[in-house]
Amino acid sequence: MRLLTPVLIGAVAAVSLSACSSAGEFDETGGVRITRSACPAVAVPTYTGDVTLFDPPASRDARAIDVTATITNLQSTCSGPTDPIRTNATFEVQARRAVAGPARDVTLPYFATVMRGGTTVVSKQVQQVTLRFAEGQLRASAMGSAGATVNAAAATLPADILEKVTRRRKPTDADASIDPMNDPATRAAVARASFELLIGFQLNEEQLRYNATR
Repeated sequence: MRLLTPVLIGAVAAVSLSACSSAGEFDETGGVRITRSACPAVAVPTYTGDVTLFDPPASRDARAIDVTATITNLQSTCSGPTDPIRTNATFEVQARRAVAGPARDVTLPYFATVMRGGTTVVSKQVQQVTLRFAEGQLRASAMGSAGATVNAAAATLPADILEKVTRRRKPTDADASIDPMNDPATRAAVARASFELLIGFQLNEEQLRYNATR
C-alpha cells in the first residue's frame, strides 16, 4: 500500500501505540493499572485528512485553488467483546469552494484501511462521498462512514502478556515505575494484537506531497 509509506508510517505507529493501552487508572487500593481495549483504534492518518482541488488541475498556485475539503467529527462505536469485533465509524466532510456559482456536485474518494501492528494491511476499501454545493453557496458538507471487522482471538493478548500489561501496580512495588512496553517481547505481542481502522482521503502522490509540504 504505497499510500502508507514512507510519509504515513509515523502516524500509523502512533495510532498503534494508542490502541495498546490507555492512561493509568487508580484502583481502590491506591495502585495503578493500565487498561487495554481489543477494539480497533480509529483515526485519520497525518496528511490524509485534507484535500485540495485546483483549476487547472496541474497548477499549485494559491489563486488556482478550486475546492478544499476536510475530514472532521470522526466518531466510532465498537461491538467488543463479541466475536468478531465490529467497529463502525462516521465522519463529516466539510468543504469550501473558491467561487460561489451554480449548484455543483463534487465527489471525493476516501479509504478505510484496517492495519495490524501498525505495519500490516489487513484490508482496504475505497468509497466516495459527494458534496452538493447549493447555488450561490460557498460551503457544503456530507457524511461518510466506514467499518472494520476483527477476529476476537487475533485481538486478544496471551494471558501472560495481558497480566504484565494490565496488572495493578502500587507505588511501593519494585516495578511500579517500569513501563511493561519496554520489554521487546511484550511490545511485539501487543503489536500483533493491535488493530487500527484508518480513514482518509484517497490521494494521489501529488496531492499527498502537497499536503506534506504546504
